[in-house]
Amino acid sequence: MYAVIFKANIRKLDEEYAALVEKLHALALEQYACLRIDSASQDGLEITVSYWESLEAIKAWKKDPLHQQAQQRALQDWYADYQVEILELLRQYSNGT
Repeated sequence: MYAVIFKANIRKLDEEYAALVEKLHALALEQYACLRIDSASQDGLEITVSYWESLEAIKAWKKDPLHQQAQQRALQDWYADYQVEILELLRQYSNGT
């Protein structure tokens, strides 16, 4: 399993941004075999972690036309900058809840 960590410094967000993010998350989960997406933002920093079965799925998602348009729009209107990290998840556990 792989994790993609997306970090963005927020310039400004609006309702259009929120609607697009919702649409993109649904698309990733339904059509690109994304397993889960967790997001949080605070003090101008947004962090999203998504989980994937394969690098191929991540690469396919990166090439999605709507995703590419959203990246361009985000840099134009919503984000000052962003960073993406892709990691292989070696182990995952919780406290049982």
